[in-house]
Amino acid sequence: MRLIDLSSPIDAAAWEPHPVVHEVMTPAEGARHMADEMRSQFGIGFDPADLPCGELLSIDTLTLTTHTGTHVDAPAHYGTVTSYGPPPTVESLPLEWFHAPGVLLDVSSEPMGSAVDAGCLERKFAEIGHRPDALEIVLLRTGADAWNGTPKYFTDFVGLDAGATGLLLDLGVRVIGTDAFSLDAPFVAMLEHYQRTGDREVLWPAHFAGRQRPYCQIERLANLGALPAATGFAVSCFPVKIAGAGAGWARAVAHVED
Repeated sequence: MRLIDLSSPIDAAAWEPHPVVHEVMTPAEGARHMADEMRSQFGIGFDPADLPCGELLSIDTLTLTTHTGTHVDAPAHYGTVTSYGPPPTVESLPLEWFHAPGVLLDVSSEPMGSAVDAGCLERKFAEIGHRPDALEIVLLRTGADAWNGTPKYFTDFVGLDAGATGLLLDLGVRVIGTDAFSLDAPFVAMLEHYQRTGDREVLWPAHFAGRQRPYCQIERLANLGALPAATGFAVSCFPVKIAGAGAGWARAVAHVED
């Protein structure tokens, strides 16, 4: 079994629409902090100088959204009003959704900024000789991960339209992944299309599909080009269990039989 990392990092040094703040407490600072905390909370302390090198443990504090880096969007992220009742938050999702056979669809040749339709996906199924089965995890390779950490990552990718998303849901897919910033078309492209046509249906259709049927997106994947084939691998992408959250970070990994 070979493991392929499909995750993009959380990096405070990289460009983000919502910047990440990463504060590091060094092991020496951690020793002093722990000594002070034990003394103030429990009335018993210690001298950091008694520790080897005067160090204890480092502590990292991050300020970021749950949509930073590779993450799973839960149905609660898509809105509060659905056709199926209260949308589940990330900690309540079925675990079996997040460890399943994977299907890779390469849409990197589609026009930049577009939202591919159901016809495009049908052609991709024919190319790989496989239609996704229920609960298989479908991964879209757009090639956008090459721009991760730069402003271009926010604007240069390919998404899905309502028909394409609906097709995958009709097949029983419950987790759809992309190496792009969003499963929808780029925000700028969507808004330009809307302003040009007045068609409200072009606004976040892939996300809003989750108001009709519960499903999850894995956004901001990476390294999909390392997968050796369109099928024949499994994906693990369990989201972090954050109570009441609409999304959770995930370490997505492909399992490939050698």
